[in-house]
Amino acid sequence: MLMQIENPLIESIYSFPILEIFHITGYAFAIGTVALIDFRILGFGLRKQAPAQLMQDLNLWTVWSLAVAVMSGMLLYSTDPDKYYENWAFLLKLPCLIAAIVFHFTIFRKLVLKDAGTGVAKALACVSLALWASVVFGGTFIGI
Repeated sequence: MLMQIENPLIESIYSFPILEIFHITGYAFAIGTVALIDFRILGFGLRKQAPAQLMQDLNLWTVWSLAVAVMSGMLLYSTDPDKYYENWAFLLKLPCLIAAIVFHFTIFRKLVLKDAGTGVAKALACVSLALWASVVFGGTFIGI
């Protein structure tokens, strides 16, 4: 006999909206901190602080807010995995999210901390913005 396990997140009418608040807030902070660095590299705002210093100052905010977004996202996914697995926007968002995280914490991070050449840095800042924007785009259309 197969025993079904009930998901407590489905039982409460408040759990999904509260989780969604944590998820969106986490992403807003994570993408916001990364965007500040990207825009600084591109020459917009925070001109008194070097990109490497800005990245070091915002690193804790980026990591923690990304952790909140990912953990709350997994809980949201658990409420109806079939719905998300069959959703084109979710299937777009997930690989973009993985690519954005890997890109940020490997190539981009090394480049910014070493203060690489302006042209390369600007190109990678644009790639970073495009990756994170695609995550937001995918997330926006999941509910449709």
